Amino acid sequence: MHWLKGKTTAIVGACVALIGLQGYGFVSMRSALEDRMSSLERVMQEGHDQDSAKISQVASDLNVVTKRMGVTMQELQQARGITEALKQEHARTALRLRSELASKADSKLVSEVQQEATTKLAEVQQDATTKIGAVSGEVQVVRTDLDTTRQDLASSRKDISDVRTQIARNSNELAELRRKGERDYFEFDIPKIRTFARIADVQVQLTKTDLKRQKYSVLIQADDNRVEKKDRMANEPIQFLVGRDRLRYEFVVNYIDKDRIRGYVSTPKDKVLSAEGPSFRRSQ
Repeated sequence: MHWLKGKTTAIVGACVALIGLQGYGFVSMRSALEDRMSSLERVMQEGHDQDSAKISQVASDLNVVTKRMGVTMQELQQARGITEALKQEHARTALRLRSELASKADSKLVSEVQQEATTKLAEVQQDATTKIGAVSGEVQVVRTDLDTTRQDLASSRKDISDVRTQIARNSNELAELRRKGERDYFEFDIPKIRTFARIADVQVQLTKTDLKRQKYSVLIQADDNRVEKKDRMANEPIQFLVGRDRLRYEFVVNYIDKDRIRGYVSTPKDKVLSAEGPSFRRSQ
């Protein structure tokens, strides 16, 4: 590559020197021509007594010089063409060499990047495998807990469904439930006053009624626990647990009047079989 570059530089230098010499000769010839033309003008202006042969000789010399100038200009143009071609060839050679060097550098860089990417990918995969293993263990634990929760929820829904299917919406339905003999039913008619009304072994106080929307609010006290149920609707059961055995009671309002509610409280008939487990405490 260095040899080619030196050769190209030498050729360009030679062409430049040739152009310089030819240019110098062209300038010299041009100067001589101008001198001869000036001499001819002086001769013509000084008079007609000059020798016509001399004038003819000057004209002949002028023609020779003119022809010589044409040849010189043609050679100069050719030299310029050669120089331009050499410059273009030199530029193409330099561009090709730069491209080859860049390609080699890029190939090396790509190889290094690929190696680094492969190493990092292996590290990421190893870290992901470790984390996925840990998450899988946690997911398994959560899945077990979820299965247990689903079973408890299904059991709870079944219990609630069993109770709610026995809701009485009027006196006739309440009489039908009494005939079944599965639970005890205590009817009530509670006005809105400042004191509690006792129903079975719980106490209830009416705090609000909304006749237009058919909603009511009450305070229910069982044992030492007091809870407030707000904006409940007619025939919407309220379930709560009572006593040490956690017996399930149900409070149902069938009719909502102005400052008065009527309905019933149902309690388990068999206290032993109806006792709730210690982990099943529900209040709605």
